[in-house]
Amino acid sequence: MNAQQLCDRYAAGETEFVAAPLGGFNLAGADLIGINLTRADLHSASLMFAYLSRAKLAKANLSGAKLSGANLNQALLTGANLHNADLHGASLQGADLRSANITLATLLDANLIEADLRGTNLSGANLTGACLRGANLREEKRTYSSSLTGAILCNVDLQGANLKGADLPKANMSGANLREVNFRNADLSGADLSGADLSGAFLSEANLSGVNFAEAILTGAKMERVLMTEADLTKADLAGALLIDARMAKTQLVGANLSGVRLNRADLSRANLKNANLTEAEMIETYCARTDMTGVNLTNANLVRAELSTAILTWVEWRGATMPDGSEYRD
Repeated sequence: MNAQQLCDRYAAGETEFVAAPLGGFNLAGADLIGINLTRADLHSASLMFAYLSRAKLAKANLSGAKLSGANLNQALLTGANLHNADLHGASLQGADLRSANITLATLLDANLIEADLRGTNLSGANLTGACLRGANLREEKRTYSSSLTGAILCNVDLQGANLKGADLPKANMSGANLREVNFRNADLSGADLSGADLSGAFLSEANLSGVNFAEAILTGAKMERVLMTEADLTKADLAGALLIDARMAKTQLVGANLSGVRLNRADLSRANLKNANLTEAEMIETYCARTDMTGVNLTNANLVRAELSTAILTWVEWRGATMPDGSEYRD
């Protein structure tokens, strides 16, 4: 069977092509809506701009396939092999990609809105500019969580996506839209989130050690019990963020906006907070051993039982602050 024969049989009403050997076929622009290609071999096939919405491609071999511009909306791709596939500009809205292998695939500007990516391996994939709003990238069991190790997610739109427990070490998400994303218990160690918008994101108990958050927006983010040692939050906006019990030793917070933030029992030892804005911050029992707080604005901040004895407190603005002993600051 060749490509033309496949298209002719489909046009005649045949839709079942289970385990068909189609490697290298040229099916560019083909209308194959709803076709059943379960376990089919489509390695290195050309499916550019093909119509494959609601197609059944479970466990199909699409490694190295050319799928740029293809319509795969609501397609079934569970367990499919898309290693090194080209999905530039493809539409996979509502597609089921559970446990698929998408390593090293190109997904630039792809549409993955509400796609099911639980257990999917996206390690090394390029998702620059892709839209994953409402996508699901997590599984109840930690061992089945999505893997995005080293994934390129620059300027990606992940607003509202569920990434609970996902593996994202060293992922590049600079400039990404991550508003209201669920990153609870995720591993983002060493990731680049510079300039990203994480407003209202849920990051509690995540591993954020060494993350680059420079100039990122984290307003209202939930970050209780995070591990954020040696992270870079230079000029980041964390207004109203929740950082209770956060471990932030040696973190860079130079010029950061921490107004209204809750840092109760947080560890800021050896952190650099030069010229940070901590107006109306809540820092009850915050640990600031050898913390550089030069030029910090602590107007109306609550510092009850905070450890400041070895902190650098040059040129601090204390107006209206509640001091560690519970008294109000007096000039």
